[in-house]
Amino acid sequence: MSSAQSLIGSGSVDIVAGRPASVAHLFLDRVAATPNGEAYRYPVPVDEHAADGAPGAEQWRSLTWAQTAVRVRAVAAGLMSLGIRTEDRVALSSSTRVEWIIADLGNMCAGAATTTVYPSTNADETAYLLANSGSRALFAENSAQLDKVVSQLGQLPELRTVILFDAPDQLPEPAGVAVLTLAELERLGTEYLEEHPDAVDKSVAALDREQLATLIYTSGTTGRPKGVRLVHDCWAYEGRAQEASGLLRADDVQFMWLPLSHVFGKTLISGQIATGHVMAVDGRVDRIIHNLPVVRPTMMASAPRIFEKVYNGIAGKARAEGGAKYKIFLWAAKVSREYARTAQASRIATGRESVPFGLKLQHSLADKLVYAKIRAAFGGRMRGSVSGSAALAPEIGYFFAGAGVPILEGYGLTETSAGSTVNREEDFRVGTVGQPLPGTEARIAEDGEILLRGPGVMRGYHELPEQTAEVLEADGWFHTGDIGELDASGFLRITDRKKDMFKTSGGKYVAPSEVEGKFKAVCPFVSNILVIGNGRNFCTALIGLDEAVIMPWAAGHDLAGRSYGEVVAAPQTQALIEGFVQKLNGDLQRWQTIKKFTLLPRDLDIEHGELTPSLKIKRPVVERTYADAVTEMYAGTLEA
Repeated sequence: MSSAQSLIGSGSVDIVAGRPASVAHLFLDRVAATPNGEAYRYPVPVDEHAADGAPGAEQWRSLTWAQTAVRVRAVAAGLMSLGIRTEDRVALSSSTRVEWIIADLGNMCAGAATTTVYPSTNADETAYLLANSGSRALFAENSAQLDKVVSQLGQLPELRTVILFDAPDQLPEPAGVAVLTLAELERLGTEYLEEHPDAVDKSVAALDREQLATLIYTSGTTGRPKGVRLVHDCWAYEGRAQEASGLLRADDVQFMWLPLSHVFGKTLISGQIATGHVMAVDGRVDRIIHNLPVVRPTMMASAPRIFEKVYNGIAGKARAEGGAKYKIFLWAAKVSREYARTAQASRIATGRESVPFGLKLQHSLADKLVYAKIRAAFGGRMRGSVSGSAALAPEIGYFFAGAGVPILEGYGLTETSAGSTVNREEDFRVGTVGQPLPGTEARIAEDGEILLRGPGVMRGYHELPEQTAEVLEADGWFHTGDIGELDASGFLRITDRKKDMFKTSGGKYVAPSEVEGKFKAVCPFVSNILVIGNGRNFCTALIGLDEAVIMPWAAGHDLAGRSYGEVVAAPQTQALIEGFVQKLNGDLQRWQTIKKFTLLPRDLDIEHGELTPSLKIKRPVVERTYADAVTEMYAGTLEA
C-alpha cells in the first residue's frame, strides 16, 4: 500500500501506552482515586405533574463515584446471577440517561458485551440486531421498547431476560422471557455479592484487552447494518487518549445529550471516566436549550445540526425583530467571522493570535451587543464544544469561534471507536477535523482516501469476514471511505465521502457535501439539503426547510395561518430560497452550481428512514422517496 502522507498523533503517547486493559479497570481505578467526587448529574421530576397537567418542575441530582460504583457492582453481579458470562451479549435499548451508563458499566464489569440499540429502531430491525448479536438479555427503557421485542420473540431464541428502567405497576409476563425491573436486578446483585463478595473484582481482573466489549451496528445508508466489534482495549485507549490530548479535563462539567447508542456519545464516557470530571446526562433534545443555562457546562459534544439550528434561530429572531437589531446582528456575524479567520491565520503563521486594532475594537463592541448573549445561552462558561458525525459548515464554525464558543470539530467512525482526530482548544482550525489523537496514525492513500490505524480501530465486522477484509488490512490500516488531506502540521481536512462524490455527464467531479455546507452557511432557513447530479449535465438540490425558522418569517409575509406544506409551496418562499441559491452559485465553479431545486413538503427525519440516528442523510432513500421531484427537475434535458 502506498500513501501520499502519513502522520501519527503525538504528545503524551506514554500515557496512552500505559493504559489498563479495559474501561472497567479505568472505572474501578477512578472510584478508588476520587470516591467522593461528583460523577453524574441527572434530572428528576419534583412532582408528577403541575396543576395544569403540564410536565412538572425538575431538579438535578448527583451520584458520586462511590455511589455509582455501588449500583454498577450490583448490576454486574445481578447479571452474573442470571447466568451472564464472558462475552455474552447484553443489549441496551434506551434514550440517553444515567441508567444507560450504569447498565453499560455493569455489563463490562460482568465481562459481558453491550449490543447498543437506538430506541427509535423499529421492531423488525431491533429483532435483527438482537438475533444477529445473539443477545441473551436486554436492558429496555420502558414498555414501548419491551413491546417491540415481545412482538418478535419467535426470532429471538437466545433472549432470556428483559430489564426495564421504567416499569409499569404490573410487569408483563410474556412467554419465553423473564421481565424484571432495574431495581430488582440490583437487588439480585446485592444478594449475589453477599455470597460472592469478590465476584465483580475477579471478573474485572480477568478481562482481556482483546475481549469483545461492544457491538455497535452501523446505521448505514443502504442494506442491513453491520455489527462493529469493539474490544475492551478500544475503549480503554479512547479514555486515555482523550485525557492525554487535553480534550477533556478533570475540572470539566460536560453536558451529555448525544445518543449513547451511537459511538460518538459512547466514547465520551470513556474519556469522562479517565479524567473523572462531572457529566450531566439528559438525552431529551427538546430540553437542550433549557438545560444549558442550568447545567452551565464547560464542554459539550454535538452533531453539526444543533449548531446550525442555534445559528438559524439567532438569525431568525434578529430578522423577526427587524430594523436596527437585524442590521446589528448581520454586522456582528460578519465581524465574528472576520475576527476568527484573522486570529486563525495569525496562529498558523506565527504561533500566536494577532488581530488588527480596528477589528479588535469592532469585536469588543459586537461582544457586548451580541456575542455575550450567545455565550449566556450556552451557560456562560463553555470553553469548547466538540462537533462530529457530519461536516460542519466553516462559516458556522467561524461565527461561533468569533463569538467565543469555539466548535472543536473532530473525526472518527463507528469502526474507529469514534475518536481519531480532533481540534484542540489551544490550536483549533476551522475547516479541519484536527490532528490525530495520541497513538492514532492517519494516512492519505494516493487516491485521496483517509486511512487510520491505532488501538481504537475495530477488530472486524461481526460474522462478516469478507466485508472486514475489504476495509481492514492485515497490518491494521482501516479504509475509511472518506477523502481528505493532511497539511504540514498534521491537521486533517475531509473533502468528501469517497462513495458520495459524483461525476457529471460533462466529466467534472462534484463533492456534494462541500456544496451543501456552503448553502447552509448562506441560507439561515435550510434544515437539510441533498445535491444531485451523478451522470447528469447539471446539479440540482432537494431542500428541507427549518420549520422553527421559516414559519415566523412566513407569518410576516402574508402566509400567516398556513401549514408548513403550504408555506414551502408558496411563491414568496420559492423566491426567498431562490435568492439564497443564486448567492450560493456565485461562490461555486460553474459545474457545481445548482440549476434547479425542489423544496420538500416536509423536512427529512429519522421516522421516515431518511436520516440515520446520528442525523446523516441516507442519500439513496431520499432520492427514491423524491424520485418524481428529481425527474421533474431534469424534465426536458437530454437525460430525462
